Amino acid sequence: MLTSPMLQENALQNKVLVITGGGTGLGKAMAEMFLRLGAQVVITSRKLPVLEQTATELQQLTGGSILPLACDVRDYNAVETMLERAVAHCGKIDGLVNNAAGNFVSPTERLSPKAFEVVTDIVLKGSYHTTLALGKHWIAAQQPGCFLNIVTTYAWTGSGYVVPSACAKAGVLALTRSLAAEWAKYDIRSNAIAPGPFPTEGAMSRLFPAPLADTLDPVKRIPLKRLGNPAELANLAAYLISDYAAFINGEVITMDGGEWLYGAGEFNHFDEVPSSIWDSLEHQRREKKE
Repeated sequence: MLTSPMLQENALQNKVLVITGGGTGLGKAMAEMFLRLGAQVVITSRKLPVLEQTATELQQLTGGSILPLACDVRDYNAVETMLERAVAHCGKIDGLVNNAAGNFVSPTERLSPKAFEVVTDIVLKGSYHTTLALGKHWIAAQQPGCFLNIVTTYAWTGSGYVVPSACAKAGVLALTRSLAAEWAKYDIRSNAIAPGPFPTEGAMSRLFPAPLADTLDPVKRIPLKRLGNPAELANLAAYLISDYAAFINGEVITMDGGEWLYGAGEFNHFDEVPSSIWDSLEHQRREKKE
């Protein structure tokens, strides 16, 4: 498995890229990759101490320029302030990764309206706040730009037990495709990545808590029989937000090791059938034929 940068050195030089939810997990992995490729990076979330710790770590690791800015993406005014501070410090913004998310598993009938809002406010409202604020800035400045949204494979299929997330991610996917059509005339691209299971501490502990982890092992549903490596997603993100992907617009790329296709195929779970049973079935067919 390759985890080093796939793009050439300095492929993102002179780019300023903002990542929401950039202090941990996939956001942190993307920030590291962008820095290694020469970009200036702005990471944002609600927890400034976490952002500052990540910024110090990644700056020491890569030697790159990284700016931590606290921001609650659920608050449009806070988003505008964060973007103004980023532009004032870096001079411009070239791309935005909408990565901030919240999710947990629960039977839907057990949810309160507040629990539903906790997820949809971060994922959907947060994404359209940052997109609207930065899009208006780019259009007014006549500056090209690129949005990259992190969605999920159940954004188009739906999924039980994560209904708030499914609703919100479906909205972000619709936002991606809609603005890809509408804002392309301003030289603003919009794309998305739909990841499968990646072993980030926060997401895995919420979606596969200890009592369920053994019974619902996500690896069992993945044909490649492993989880994703965050660096793999970070490489894809770096490509999509780079000028090498200048003709990719309105696309969502699935990165799940074949998981959703495996679940969709009616007979895919037959790979659990042992060879001895296949031998018996083949013998029965031959007998009937004779």
